[in-house]
Amino acid sequence: MYKGSFVALLTPFKNGQVDEAAFQSFVEWQIKQGTNGLVPCGTTGESPTLSHDEHKRVVELCIEVNAGRLPVMAGAGSNSTVEAIDLAKHAEKAGANAVLVVTPYYNKPTQEGLYQHFKAINDAVSIPIFIYNIPGRSVINMNLDTMKRLAELPNIAGVKDSTSNLQLPIEVTREIGPDFCQMSGEDGTAIPFLAAGGHGCISVTGNILPKLCAEQHAAWNAGDVARAMDIQLKLINVHKAMFCESNPGPVKYAAFLMGLFSAEMRLPLVEISDASKAQVEAALKGVGLLR
Repeated sequence: MYKGSFVALLTPFKNGQVDEAAFQSFVEWQIKQGTNGLVPCGTTGESPTLSHDEHKRVVELCIEVNAGRLPVMAGAGSNSTVEAIDLAKHAEKAGANAVLVVTPYYNKPTQEGLYQHFKAINDAVSIPIFIYNIPGRSVINMNLDTMKRLAELPNIAGVKDSTSNLQLPIEVTREIGPDFCQMSGEDGTAIPFLAAGGHGCISVTGNILPKLCAEQHAAWNAGDVARAMDIQLKLINVHKAMFCESNPGPVKYAAFLMGLFSAEMRLPLVEISDASKAQVEAALKGVGLLR
């Protein structure tokens, strides 16, 4: 059972190429800050614009510097089942502890198509698979009946829930059981999600405030609800700022302001607007990250 703050890691670029040294330094910093788990090559890591070779290399770099200290849940999703299997098998071979597989985007598969997609990946690897349900980006929403069917397979271990439906974790617990790991995909509702039966959060804000995000989950797990809520109140403007434009534009700009690495992204993502920059800067000043 995974718990706490897992970070959907940014992928730094330098002159159009993956900045491997900056990425490994960033992962090391995350570990030292107390992050509970690492998630390379998700949407926040700009996986849609990484080549397959780059994707696999980033996963390897994360696993290498982590050296077994934290669980690594490697992104392995695709709207092609064959490609998703290839990425998942590579992640397993490289030493990832689990894979995160997004519901196939653009194709608009039926619920039976979703089931068969994830079953094929389940049959191809032997490490835990997390369903990434994010209808806002992939259009398709996996319904509870399909998730329940998938949970009966040996390697389907949990879900990253980005539906914004806070009734859903209660229903998942009721229908599938408390051992099905539920990770929120939305920082802004992390505490309500935990209260509804969730176990943790795969965080965007954790890229820039890993220690505070981890402390929030530690407080919740220790039963200190007041402390967890105090942190949530402190972070809420940061959470909002990180989504003032398409992710990961704002959080990458925040990382740049903090001196972590370049704000460079790949097309079709572009530099965030001046108004968004001002919102990000104000949010960082509000939590003491900038003067």
